[in-house]
Amino acid sequence: APEKEVLQLSLGERDQISFQRENMKVVSSFLSSDENKSRRVIDFSQRPQNNALNDFLENSDDESVHSTLRKRLFKKSGNTYKNTELKADSVDMKEIGTYLNTSENVKEVTKEGLWRNNHHAPITKDPDFTLHRVNNEELVSENGIKIQSFSNASEILDMTGTTGRKLEILRAVTEIPTQFRSIFKEFPYFNYAQSKALDDLLYTDRNFVICAPTGSGKTVMFELAITRLLMEVPQPWLNIKVVYMAPIKALCSQRFDDWKEKFGPIGLTCKELTGDTLMDDLFEIHHADIIITTPEKWDSMTRRWRDNSIVQLVRLFLIDEVHVIKDESRGATLEVVVSRMKTVQASLCRLLESHDAVPPLRFVAVSATIPNTQDIAEWLSDSKVPAVCLKIDEDQRPVKLRKIVLGFPCSDNQTEFKFDLTLNYKIASIIQTYSEQKPALVFCATRKGVQQAASVLAKDAKFLLSIEQKQRLQRFANSLKDSKLRDLLMYGVAYHHAGMEMSDRKIIEGAFTVGDLPVLFTTSTLAMGVNLPAHLVVIKSTMHYVGGVFQEYSETDILQMIGRAGRPQFDTTATAVIMTRCSTRERYIQMLNGADIIESSLHRHLVEHLNAEIVLHTVTDVSVALEWIRSTFLYIRALKNPTHYGFSSGLDKVGIEAKLQELCLKNLNDLSSFDLIRMDEASNFKPTETGRLMAWYYIAFDTVKQFFTIKGTETLNELITMISNCTEFVDVKLRTNEKKILNTLNKDKDKITIRFPMEGKIKTREMKVNCLIQAQLGCIPIQDFTLTQDTGRIFRNGLRVT
Repeated sequence: APEKEVLQLSLGERDQISFQRENMKVVSSFLSSDENKSRRVIDFSQRPQNNALNDFLENSDDESVHSTLRKRLFKKSGNTYKNTELKADSVDMKEIGTYLNTSENVKEVTKEGLWRNNHHAPITKDPDFTLHRVNNEELVSENGIKIQSFSNASEILDMTGTTGRKLEILRAVTEIPTQFRSIFKEFPYFNYAQSKALDDLLYTDRNFVICAPTGSGKTVMFELAITRLLMEVPQPWLNIKVVYMAPIKALCSQRFDDWKEKFGPIGLTCKELTGDTLMDDLFEIHHADIIITTPEKWDSMTRRWRDNSIVQLVRLFLIDEVHVIKDESRGATLEVVVSRMKTVQASLCRLLESHDAVPPLRFVAVSATIPNTQDIAEWLSDSKVPAVCLKIDEDQRPVKLRKIVLGFPCSDNQTEFKFDLTLNYKIASIIQTYSEQKPALVFCATRKGVQQAASVLAKDAKFLLSIEQKQRLQRFANSLKDSKLRDLLMYGVAYHHAGMEMSDRKIIEGAFTVGDLPVLFTTSTLAMGVNLPAHLVVIKSTMHYVGGVFQEYSETDILQMIGRAGRPQFDTTATAVIMTRCSTRERYIQMLNGADIIESSLHRHLVEHLNAEIVLHTVTDVSVALEWIRSTFLYIRALKNPTHYGFSSGLDKVGIEAKLQELCLKNLNDLSSFDLIRMDEASNFKPTETGRLMAWYYIAFDTVKQFFTIKGTETLNELITMISNCTEFVDVKLRTNEKKILNTLNKDKDKITIRFPMEGKIKTREMKVNCLIQAQLGCIPIQDFTLTQDTGRIFRNGLRVT
């Protein structure tokens, strides 16, 4: 029918079509700028089978033939750019770890084509698609195609992304006690990685560390550990708490939404620890069974752990994305929090004088990107039993991943901004070549870059959407507050970043999840584990904007982003494309072939954390300080790689411990010189009132040093300037598109401006913070959502600091 823009073939018709490549399996739902041409493609496909695709593809592995067909399905609009095509002379390409073989995958391609016409999302997440039983022999899919019934469980396993696994090595959900089985109701069998971990997680209380490829279902491993705790503790499960810790709030929110639905029916309460004051936090989590938080929030809480019993009730500590321990700015907090939880346990044992009287605290840590998993396991081991260390290889990944590195020329006089802009016009060809008509996720360096790239693609190519899909996108668009985003969505393109309204973000995530949105542009926020089903991931440029300068993504960032490609409930294969300069192409090829050892960053932030431990009475003298150091990941890695921490490579264990003691003494002397700690006659450390304030209010040592310069005669202008220079605002970024608004707030003869204008134009982070503080205190309205967001964050931190 002329109104039908998405082709649906019957089972019999599909059996007659010879699919030679997976990316040819669905003729519909691709791209065309000309509606008549798109109809011609559909009419062409509806000819008798022996005259249609068979004529075109039969016995053909010629790439040029397939490219010709792809070009008929994907046409650029009138605004075509000369540099859009991926030509051999303009790009260096390297394909890494290609698991696909066209001849071997014909059967899987055909089968997936039956299940996922136009990528409609399942209502249940167990198989790839929702099925309704018609009779004993047939099932009918959501779009009406009849499919024969599965004769055995292995066929179901094929469709859930575990193709090729023997049934006997996969564990059934029926092993779980009946009352907890609803937690795992989305699938009949655990996948390979989950099955390998099941015995240790469900039938022991040992600490557990797993390194597995992204998409291996690591969240289920946390759920198995929670189930183990509930099996061991008699109902009504009083006086036990589970803490789940993830590095970003977006991941915490996702876990909260998921676990609220899963654990609520069995009587457990979940709470997100996101309040801005300690009292709010305590009130929120007092009756919570599962606490979902970030390292920074839990650090703030546990700095007063002797003042409240909540922390002492924690029986299970779950650490997601534990590789963040390597992060120079945040890793130390994660490391100290875990070491402090170990100290809490040890202190309770000493207090009660019996190890058996203290309920055990179990640690479970997971990550997709730890090459030295054994070091994490050694760190999390207790004095009696070593932690279990499980590593799942990349070839066991449920969704096979093809990795491609594309190198683009970049002249010496071309800035990173300009190079990033040129890549916008390459995106259409990359999606055309690699997306296989499935959702694509494109990572960009900045929020502005996300919006620019989305706008270019919307002009550069048009997506062939079904009438129903357009109607659903229209409903999504009608609910959006962002008018620019609303317009883009109707082209099948959208963007997503932390500066958007939360409601808009949720709508876009929903549209992408159900498969109605073909392409989503986003910043790296989504790379840390927010689960969106992308068949293709594109990293547009390997440089990102940090602290006012461009720098290369870390290996952890790159691996996390490409890890978003292919989710087991949606795909059996996936593709990740890295777009970089020709000069750095080889570096990323080596990165994807190798692994970056995870190191500690605690030595760079030791002074603040030592002060916190002294306030907690965890560290009372130099010898105890060294004992505390031994409980950290820093100690584990310093013994194995001393040069990374500035120690000589020839040192033995005693020598390295002596160097760590010197490092402690230096930081302790720094604290003492500013009267944050004092030493009594017996060489014991005592915190001062200032030291307590620094720990309790989470103040950086550099900020405290700055406050010690205050004489009491400063003007209000000078005090605001001093506050604006505090380390606590280091995460506030000055974006290019904000400067016009900020300069208007600073100086404008026709508008209301801030009370103490600054000289020159706004060009630093400190000047931006100063401007926003004054605007808020002066009740000057700011008509920009991102700046309003930043103002809120500045005042939350500012209230704590002042």
